[in-house]
Amino acid sequence: SIASADMDLNQLEAFLTAQTKKQGGITSDQAAVIAKFWKNHRTNIHESLINQSRWDNVLKNMNWRVDLKSQLRHIDQINTPVAIVEMELDKKGQ
Repeated sequence: SIASADMDLNQLEAFLTAQTKKQGGITSDQAAVIAKFWKNHRTNIHESLINQSRWDNVLKNMNWRVDLKSQLRHIDQINTPVAIVEMELDKKGQ
């Protein structure tokens, strides 16, 4: 739950406090160990979860723009926005 929600320190403290008050929950010593571990390894755990959830391709770069048509044969098509999106994909791990 902590890792999937990517909890900040305030959320972590509230979550662990709730867990210690639950029937059959964790002890305050266990909560302190979990909090210390999360504080020290949060970034690594988050990156690992992201890497595990990716498929083969990852987004390497993205460019976009919106164009307005200013000259056309039919008047009703003038000022019609057109979005142009360019995405560059890369293989995971390369």
